[in-house]
Amino acid sequence: MLKKIFKYILFTIITLIVLIGIYLLSERILSRISVNDTGNSEPKNITMYVMSNGVHTDLVLPTKTVFIDWSTLFSFENTLGKKNDFKYIAIGWGDKGFYLNTPEWKDLKASTAFVAATGIGETALHVTYYNNIQLDESTKSIQITDTQYQNLIKYIENSIELGSDSKPQLIETTAQYGQNDAFYEAHRSYSIFFTCNSWTNDALKTAGIKASKWVAFDKGILYQHSAK
Repeated sequence: MLKKIFKYILFTIITLIVLIGIYLLSERILSRISVNDTGNSEPKNITMYVMSNGVHTDLVLPTKTVFIDWSTLFSFENTLGKKNDFKYIAIGWGDKGFYLNTPEWKDLKASTAFVAATGIGETALHVTYYNNIQLDESTKSIQITDTQYQNLIKYIENSIELGSDSKPQLIETTAQYGQNDAFYEAHRSYSIFFTCNSWTNDALKTAGIKASKWVAFDKGILYQHSAK
């Protein structure tokens, strides 16, 4: 009996290791395959950025252009600092539990990880305002066309869960990361197959901007926009 139990446990462990290996290998390969890598004759008038904190990526966009003033959707008044003169807005998407209950990896609970991995939890948009963006290995600058930017706007707008007043729903919380950020309810489900970085990558793909075939982690997106 004990021998059968041992074999079952061993088989389960080996299966998990193999599945994790397949997942990581697939991500590595697909994240290095480029899409939207062809030339575009339309002038690239807008500068945007992809910013990573080492795990999670944000889209960083001009706060105000002729196409949109993001502060009309994500009000400065919803931040703790309530400053209203920022040049850039960073928008990220992810599991609501991770955002609100896991400020650092040491705070991660098994229940939070399970809910996020299985896609049964709610999601949120994290919006942060900046005045300066510094380029480094974790922050990449991307020149895009007006059409690509308008497509990007539509993608982000479609990710927002609107309230009965047709406005983004602010998440009332004390879990802000600083003085200049806020959280909003979002659409879609987070899982190991559609992570926060998958959302960022899909935003680029949908807009016609160079991106990876599929990513789960931040490195693939940064790879696509690193000097080669």
